[in-house]
Amino acid sequence: MNADLRLLRVMRTRAHTPALEEAMRVLGKAGNNSAIWVTANVVLAIVDPGNRESWLICAVLGPLAIGLNYVIKAIVKRPRPDLGPELPPLGGAPSSLSFPSAHATSSFAVATAMTRVDSVAAIAFALALALTLGRPYLGMHYPSDILVGALLGIALGLLVPLSI
Repeated sequence: MNADLRLLRVMRTRAHTPALEEAMRVLGKAGNNSAIWVTANVVLAIVDPGNRESWLICAVLGPLAIGLNYVIKAIVKRPRPDLGPELPPLGGAPSSLSFPSAHATSSFAVATAMTRVDSVAAIAFALALALTLGRPYLGMHYPSDILVGALLGIALGLLVPLSI
């Protein structure tokens, strides 16, 4: 068994409680289609009109990152983890493809871009990390899926222009 699969098994079996599993499912749903990031950045655009354009770009970045992520998924075609009937995934996904994690890509892209708008927004990395770690915790992704997704997201967040 390779290191990626061993780490996935540890994440899927250790520190599991019904409350924590439910919290991770809720976070995962909030990350679907980058909904939590779109919402947060639209709110920031309303309350911080001086940076409105940049916050709106951050809001759009999440869904764009997911689109790019799906292009990569279609090329790589890595199936989602299968840990057998004793450890089924604890959540659903829109596709059977795993690499890279769209939650990780969009979350780290937006958190990185938000921090470029205002350094206080670095707190967004805590949410990005929680959303991202929830994926292997629920058995939805290999750890390498989230690592590569996070690195891709950071690169996107650094490269995106924050004004038009």
